[in-house]
Amino acid sequence: MDFPHVDLPVDIIAWTDVTEDILNIYKQSCRLKACIFAVCIEGTITVSINLMETEIKQGDFVVLLPGTIIQFYSQQEKVRIGFVGFSEQCITKVNVVQSTFHSLSSILRSPVLHIDPAVASYFQDYFALLGRITTGSHTLDTEMIRHILEGMLYGVDKLYSDVPMQDVRTQSRKEEICRKLVQLVIENYTHERRAQFYADKMGISLQHLSTTVKQATGKNILDIIAHVVLIDVKSKLKSTDMTVQEIAYSLNFPNASFFGKYFKRHVGMSPQEYRNS
Repeated sequence: MDFPHVDLPVDIIAWTDVTEDILNIYKQSCRLKACIFAVCIEGTITVSINLMETEIKQGDFVVLLPGTIIQFYSQQEKVRIGFVGFSEQCITKVNVVQSTFHSLSSILRSPVLHIDPAVASYFQDYFALLGRITTGSHTLDTEMIRHILEGMLYGVDKLYSDVPMQDVRTQSRKEEICRKLVQLVIENYTHERRAQFYADKMGISLQHLSTTVKQATGKNILDIIAHVVLIDVKSKLKSTDMTVQEIAYSLNFPNASFFGKYFKRHVGMSPQEYRNS
């Protein structure tokens, strides 16, 4: 099954007073096309992130990357959340994989992270500032928004990199296998897209890896590999002058034709059509 896809209507939105009334709109599961960073200012709410139930409470920092499946459940108390979100179009201009290289596996493993109250207040103030700017009379140009996003990603990468491993949510064996797979894909996707390669690197059978990934995420191994590859490809198509052939070779595709078919199979259009869209 797939879920309704949700994007932002503009490149950047920031707000410091998202309440339960607004969150209740998203009681049905949906898949984000946008990228959202949030901090819980008040209260507690239970949500499902990538089909796993988790609790968000005051002082928690939340990272929802593109492709995240999110669903909000009802709560018993007042909730207030501050956030900044970037649209899919904005995200494609930044290489999320490279920007969070050191911490991406930790972010995917624990999208909700409890942070120091002082740091939480800094994010709250920053979101408030962005909210004033984005709702004011002065509009931000595309390059400025891109730099704001890059700054957020750098800050999040540093935030997660500094967190002791014991503070990251305890995982089941299935989750640990999936986390390891994602980490290996991030490290090797530019030259390896074979599922067998990753099973061999992890020292488990391909069948066991395939079954575990499917049960834990609902996706197959090639879906996960393609997801990471396409983040890089979309960024290169939108934010660089590299030719399609150069992009194909940079990711170890045998030729531009094979690369084009791979991209179209997953995205529904050719690389050039995506670049021009």
